[in-house]
Parts: sequence; C-alpha cells; structure tokens
Amino acid sequence: MTFRSKIVHEISALGRRLAVFRFSTVCPLFGLALVLLLSPIARAQTVDLELVFAADGSGSIDDDELRLQREGYAAALSDSKVLAAIAAGGHGQIAVTYVEWGSPLSQHTIVDWTVIAGIDDARAFGQALRTAPRAAWGYNSISEAIAYSADLIRSNRIESDRKVIDVSGDGPQIGGRPLDLIRDSVVAEGITINALVVANRGVRSGPRGEPLDEHYRNDVIGGIGAFVVVADDERGFTRTLLGKMIREIVDRDPTGAPARRFAEREATE
Repeated sequence: MTFRSKIVHEISALGRRLAVFRFSTVCPLFGLALVLLLSPIARAQTVDLELVFAADGSGSIDDDELRLQREGYAAALSDSKVLAAIAAGGHGQIAVTYVEWGSPLSQHTIVDWTVIAGIDDARAFGQALRTAPRAAWGYNSISEAIAYSADLIRSNRIESDRKVIDVSGDGPQIGGRPLDLIRDSVVAEGITINALVVANRGVRSGPRGEPLDEHYRNDVIGGIGAFVVVADDERGFTRTLLGKMIREIVDRDPTGAPARRFAEREATE
C-alpha cells in the first residue's frame, strides 16, 4: 500500500468511527426526547378544573369517621350527577387529588393527581382512596393544609382555567403559620378556597368563640365565588358533599349563583 493509499484509508476509517460515534450518541438522545414528548406524564394535560380535596384527618376523627368520610368522597365523585357536570365542561375532564391533614407537620397525599373523564376514572380513584392507609396525626393546622394543597397545584403538570382547594374540617385553626397570611397568598395566585364544615363532631366554635362555620367563612375561604357549606350530621355529609362538588365543577360565574342553584337542585333530586 502506497503512502497516499494509507492516508486515504486512515481518513476513511476515521470518518466511519466519527459517524458511528455521532449515531450512537445522538440516537439515544433523540429517542429519549421522543419518549418524553409522547409520554402522558411529561406532557401537560388540560382540564376544566384542578381540585384538591383537603380532608381533615386529625386526631378528632376516629377510624370509623375517617372511613365514612373517604367513602363519602368516593361515592360523590362516582355519582352520575357529578360525572354529568364533568362531561359538560369544555374539556370534559377534571383533575383531582385527595389530601388528609392534621398537625402543622402532618399533611399527606392519599391519592395523587388523577384525571377524571368518566366512571372508570372515578371508580379507580375511589378504590385507591378506600384502601389507602391512614397517615395524618395531631391537630388542626388548616393553614399548613392550604399551603400544602397549593404546592400540589403548583407542581403538577396540569393546565386549567380554574383551581380550587376544597377544605373539610370539624375544628378551628390550631398551630402552623398564620391562617390569614397563607389564605391571602394562595388566593392571590388565582386559587379559590372553599370549605365544608362538619358540625356534629369536634370543636364547634372558632378561635374567638364564634360558630365554627363563621370561622371558616371569615378566616378560611377566599377567591372567586368562594363558599362554605355545613354538614350537620354524618348522614348529611355525603348529600352536602355531593352538592358542593357539583357546584365546584360547574361554577364558572364569579358570583357562584347559577352553580349554587344547579347544585342545590341536583343534590335533592
């Protein structure tokens, strides 16, 4: 082989090695990018509503009450009226997650974000909720429950026009950061905070001796169309929750009046 032939051979071999290197390096990266692009986890999903169920799991609630509470949420979400309200939205789906909370150091995601577009989604969410172990402990930091719920909204890969935290509880704020500061900062982000007061158990008055529902109305809720509902007993809990859930799903009016009338009618039929 002549000197010139050797040079040509070496250059050709080098070119082949560089081509193989580029292919072996770029292809996996391209493949990874394609997988991420097509993955439902990586892509932001668009829904009509992001809804956090922030349920009281504190020490004032025994295991039977906790089970009934979870069953109420599972049953309401699978109700045909709720599913019809979801289907009537522009995207025909909402995203929900379920949190239980207790002390300032005890907030727990019981069921992670789930897109609900029909009965199968709702049933799967309900089954996960019914079977999850209890996690919350201590008493009653509503402020930290709201802060935790807002973080879940901020960090998910979901897009929507409306974001709601649905707080349920049977007692007043105890411990944690100042409730008014947390509420106001969350509301300033465009997140609405609604509340369901369970009046038949726990402490029945607020920190200033006012009725518990008044405490929730003055100190907990906030945002466009925010409202409080009261369940007077365990039997009424699911019925009250059903009306509240329908109202939250269909409430696209700043005053909440059309949605309130619709929810009240649907819950009693």
